[in-house]
Amino acid sequence: MGQGLWRIARNQQLQQQGYSGQGYLTREHGRRIPANNVSNTSHRKQAQGGIDIYHLLKTRKSKEQEGFINLEMLPPELSFTILSYLNATDLCLASCVWQDLANDELLWQGLCKSTWGHCSIYNKNPPLGFSFRKLYMQLDEGSLTFNANPDEGVNYFMSKGILDDSPKEIAKFIFCTRTLNWKKLRIYLDERDVLDDLVTLHNFRNQFLPNALREFFRHIHAPEERGEYLETLITKFSHRFCACNPDLMRELGLSPDAVYVLCYSLILLSIDLTSPHVKNKMSKREFIRNTRRAAQNISEDFVGHLYDNIYLIGHVAA
Repeated sequence: MGQGLWRIARNQQLQQQGYSGQGYLTREHGRRIPANNVSNTSHRKQAQGGIDIYHLLKTRKSKEQEGFINLEMLPPELSFTILSYLNATDLCLASCVWQDLANDELLWQGLCKSTWGHCSIYNKNPPLGFSFRKLYMQLDEGSLTFNANPDEGVNYFMSKGILDDSPKEIAKFIFCTRTLNWKKLRIYLDERDVLDDLVTLHNFRNQFLPNALREFFRHIHAPEERGEYLETLITKFSHRFCACNPDLMRELGLSPDAVYVLCYSLILLSIDLTSPHVKNKMSKREFIRNTRRAAQNISEDFVGHLYDNIYLIGHVAA
């Protein structure tokens, strides 16, 4: 089972043994309540996190009995909380023991949306016989297909009604999904008119330029070599960054071309400072001098802050 489930269950067992071993369940205003009088109390005390100690103790016939806690004996909300820590594989295994609990639609809906944040089918009326467990299997199958052949993967999603045949919908799906192979994704973006919509989904408002560039490359992986594709990415990023920060651009006197130059400078500086093959690292003074030669209207303090960010945080495209 998942580590979260075992950890929670083990903590509950230790908590139960600690109380029942001493013959007491809790204290109330300095007065101990005997364990054999629990059933006579007017109310049961709740442990932290809303866990009902009475229900935890009820799942064990005696303190000497060993074994795993039966989730069906717990309050439903507590059982679902425990199961929500599981991944899809462990949840399928749990359904062999607790079929009704582990097959709950809310659990599988959470798994779908945590892995594939956007699908067109989420916003539609579900067809007859729809289940999120079945949808999860289809999404997983489609992702594996995409990582082998991007076109076939997207066609699979469309054939199952998961995605609409729209660049915006495909862009949202890519933006909110982390299971797609970045090399296959690059092939798909090169061949399809989706990149513009994908870039538009980014919101760089009030973000420092290196941090915005890191966020951009987390969604659209930077190529390993310089070339036309990298230039295209940086060009689109520069225009999007300026569109999200018009006031800042006016204050600093920056244009999309100036941001383009700064992005290239940040990438080169990242390689210089992080590569073990570069022995003589670029100094802050050198970076300021070289950058201001390419973009003369940029202030020295601003370029210095760029250097500090790379030096302290690291590569913008790692």
